Amino acid sequence: MSVGLMPAATAPTFDPSECASRSHEVQRLAWRVMGCVDQADSVLSALRRTQLDDWQSPAGQACRTTIAVHASALMRARESLDHAVAVVLRHSQSVGVSGGPVH
Repeated sequence: MSVGLMPAATAPTFDPSECASRSHEVQRLAWRVMGCVDQADSVLSALRRTQLDDWQSPAGQACRTTIAVHASALMRARESLDHAVAVVLRHSQSVGVSGGPVH
């Protein structure tokens, strides 16, 4: 015996308040991601201050090099997060307009 999907008895209705709520939830997600961008900025600032320390030893130079590598990776991640904020905000506008589901 196979079990199939039953078609819905009625088509889903358009509820503007539900779409507004979804749009708001997506906007809240964008602001949370923006908080991550701010945190990345804070860490990058701290890494820059650390790199400015005048360490003369070979170990100090190795530490500065390692910090520079990590700062570079963090900067790329920060740029990706910043791009994600813009994409999520655009999506929140389309959710409110189209009434489509949030993905």
